[in-house]
Parts: sequence; structure tokens; C-alpha cells
Amino acid sequence: MNTEKVLRNFLDDDQKVTGWPSKPSKKMVILEYLAQYFEEDKFYTEKEVNELLNQHHTFEDPALLRRELFSRKFLGREQDCSKYWKL
Repeated sequence: MNTEKVLRNFLDDDQKVTGWPSKPSKKMVILEYLAQYFEEDKFYTEKEVNELLNQHHTFEDPALLRRELFSRKFLGREQDCSKYWKL
């Protein structure tokens, strides 16, 4: 998988994600890209996670990205979704 090529195809000139890939391997590249914007040893509320994700994508679905980051083990969270953190 050519990471740079995937990013070229899914990032605009402002380095924002413009779409959600259909292939799982390409999804992982996008998730790795987005995960870099979360700080280590910092806790985020769900609202803060959404706000951060909204700064880095254009297709207006932070819930999809938040769920994917959690399910693919890029983010951890409390069971009640009150707190998120980078894994």
C-alpha cells in the first residue's frame, strides 16, 4: 500500500480528508493520518473529538470517523463515551 498515493487521492490542498475510502487498507491510512492530530496523554470529550476531526475533513461526518478511530484502536474511550484518548 502506497500511503502517499492514498493520501494524495483523499486530501485536498488544505490537507483535509475529502472522502471515505471503500477499501479497508485505505481506511487505515486515513485513520492513521487523522490519529496524528490527537495528543498523547490528553483526554478529550466527544465534542472535542468531533471538533478536532471537523478541522481535518470536509465530508461532515465526524461520528463515522470517531467510531472508526475507536473500533480500529486509534482512540480509547470510557464506556459511557464521556472521555476519549489516543492509544
